[in-house]
Amino acid sequence: MPRTARDVVFVDGVRTPFGKAGPKGLYAQTRADDMVVRAIRELLRRNPSLPPERVDEVAVAATTQTGDQGLTIGRSAAVLAGLPKSVPGYAIDRMCAGAMTAVTTTGAGIAFGSYDVVIAGGVEHMGRHPMGEGVDPNPRFLAERLVDPSALVMGSTAENLHDRFPGITKERADAYAVRSQRKVAAAYAAGKIQPDLVPTAIRSAEKGWGLATDDEPPRPGTTLEDLAALKTPFRVHGNVTAGNAAGLNDGATACLLAAEDVAAELGLTPRMRLVDFAFAGVEPEVMGVGPVPATEKLLARNALTMDDIGLIEINEAFAVQVLAFLEHFKLADDDARVNPWGGAIALGHPLASSGVRLMNQLARLFGERPDVRFGLTTMCVGMGMGGTVLWENVNWEGSR
Repeated sequence: MPRTARDVVFVDGVRTPFGKAGPKGLYAQTRADDMVVRAIRELLRRNPSLPPERVDEVAVAATTQTGDQGLTIGRSAAVLAGLPKSVPGYAIDRMCAGAMTAVTTTGAGIAFGSYDVVIAGGVEHMGRHPMGEGVDPNPRFLAERLVDPSALVMGSTAENLHDRFPGITKERADAYAVRSQRKVAAAYAAGKIQPDLVPTAIRSAEKGWGLATDDEPPRPGTTLEDLAALKTPFRVHGNVTAGNAAGLNDGATACLLAAEDVAAELGLTPRMRLVDFAFAGVEPEVMGVGPVPATEKLLARNALTMDDIGLIEINEAFAVQVLAFLEHFKLADDDARVNPWGGAIALGHPLASSGVRLMNQLARLFGERPDVRFGLTTMCVGMGMGGTVLWENVNWEGSR
């Protein structure tokens, strides 16, 4: 039978507040699956016109799929969230781009006609499951020199980027990090971040039950002097510090995607339209440059240039990685289109969950910017990859 691709829309997205990984973090005694269940339930609560049985798939990403992040977490979280047992689910892993890949994979399924409505997201409890836990890299990687040894240490890959782009100094990276902290503080003060956050129950053996309502990682008073004094743990006299990189974090995200005609049928309000996506590979030892070829591929396929892009949400795994992207596309370090409400250096980066956080913020920004038609969400990915998604603003004034 002939098939026609359908338009895919982003209806809604939520996330738990992000916490600091470790024994003193918000979620130290909270399960990873309970975090993603909380996000899924909130999506259903916010969209009461959606019959739960109309959800065709639940795709949940986790980089470390073990313990409370194992057991095919998309399916187990769907059951725990109270969705009908008829709703299937699966787990997915593309390291930092896990949630992004959950969206692009299920979104492609909607376009193809296999799904009508899906839930996609990600979770990472880095306090319980540090990146690389239980991993046994094949010795051929190093014995046959398939990758540089530094490729397996993300901070070292960022130092390698500083080597490749000597014009990106530690001072520039620190200045970018300070701007990220300031933008997040301003966005919080203006109430821009809070609508995406799901108050999440937390428990401490010492303090009992509590409620996480705000992100834990931001340091709003950060100054250049503060960052200049930090150690460079990945290289003696290096450039990468805890201040110009995202921290180790816990958190979960989830979003609701649908075919545009089905969204109309169910009374769901679209916030942006999925146009296209691209992933690309680079040398693993400079994985931070991954967003560049992914974005180039995407723009070329859609006959667009960066001048056509009105908003860019790029994951701030490291300041140098963002600056390398900006430098390649000849954008200023403080280009107003880039992360207007700040990014992961301040908010945190719970690996597989972050792709949907980028989408949540872009969707909110689209709602305030009817003058903008196209936006990007983009991120670097461990083992040498990058991913970029092109979105169209359904509120674009040119379509009226």
